Amino acid sequence: MNQMVHTERYELIFQMSGAADDVVSVRLTDRLGAGGFPVYEDETGIVRAEISDRGEVRMIASGGHQVPGAPLLARPLSENAPGTR
Repeated sequence: MNQMVHTERYELIFQMSGAADDVVSVRLTDRLGAGGFPVYEDETGIVRAEISDRGEVRMIASGGHQVPGAPLLARPLSENAPGTR
């Protein structure tokens, strides 16, 4: 069986109103989203996103009243890049 290799980490870049970009780092989990692609989440588990093999992002609410905004960009992070763990 052919198994996909997924990027371990992404940066989700959101635009803040009139301010600098807001960047959230997310890591691969063992879950799949509704579209069949991997779910990524930040360290707190609050920011969750399903990211396709083409870099398409679908945000996933992690709480009852959460309405997550869509990021402008999902940028894959190299495990060897400075500042990654």
